Amino acid sequence: MHRIVFLDRATIAPQITLRAPRFAHELITHDHTRPDEVVARLAGASVAIINKVTLRADALERLPDLKLIAVAATGTDNIDLQACASRGIVVSNIRNYAVHTVPEHTFALIFALRRSICAYRDAVRAGRWQEAGQFCFFDHPIRDLAASTLGVIGDGVLGQAVAAMGRALGMRVLFAGFKGQTGQGALYTPFEQTLAQSDVLTLHCPLLPTTRNMIGAAEFAQMRRRPLLINTARGGLVDEAAVGPALAAGQIGGAAFDVVTTEPPPADHPFMALLDRPDFILTPHVAWASDEALQGLADQLVDNVEAFVRGEPANVVTA
Repeated sequence: MHRIVFLDRATIAPQITLRAPRFAHELITHDHTRPDEVVARLAGASVAIINKVTLRADALERLPDLKLIAVAATGTDNIDLQACASRGIVVSNIRNYAVHTVPEHTFALIFALRRSICAYRDAVRAGRWQEAGQFCFFDHPIRDLAASTLGVIGDGVLGQAVAAMGRALGMRVLFAGFKGQTGQGALYTPFEQTLAQSDVLTLHCPLLPTTRNMIGAAEFAQMRRRPLLINTARGGLVDEAAVGPALAAGQIGGAAFDVVTTEPPPADHPFMALLDRPDFILTPHVAWASDEALQGLADQLVDNVEAFVRGEPANVVTA
């Protein structure tokens, strides 16, 4: 009999079905778990399911029965992988479930900004159409994507999917090379050149020491075509305090973020002062969260647990 404890079930939408594993088990779910509740709730559990709950060495050493940490996400930076390895705890994650939802959300943001969808909706709601006195009005810019240049930073599954969508819309696609490096081959455009030539810049790379704040005031100054900046990847890739000044100075034509360094952002976060701007959109880390993607995630999560119990661990993450 395996005791399985899901510490943050509320991170998966309630309409998503989490099927019962096909072996003898006891499943306990908690919507949320505070740091000081982790050890008590996992006491006696052989399997922990978590999404964003943190599991560090000091907690793991107090959980002798724990054998598997099944992460209901791809990222595992909230887990001490070295401590897991030293204690023989297997860590598994979810892979390739967001290949449609993240690219579609990315282009939803691009279209909304490129065609000023939110700005026109707000104007109509405020009575501007009646005030205009004719069949249309032109208060905000409307631009086509066809024949424009899409700069993609990150060439993994999601970056490639976004690039394919861009090409289907008639966009020229550039894959940015690593910042500060040259000679990476014909498939890559130097980072600085990508900034200068793109009409839309979209981020699809991991947050690493080398990518933290990779776009800031100096980089905004290089964006000659006033591009849209889209981040559906990770908070921290962009110097968030520099976004407002870049918008105010006209260095970028708009910005849309689905991720923030601190989530939820505090009331004094720089983005909170931008919410009334027609050229800024903030969504609450939901690019990954279509019903279809979430159900696929939930199914894969249980698959990972079942594979471990069979003695065939899948999607194993190592330090």
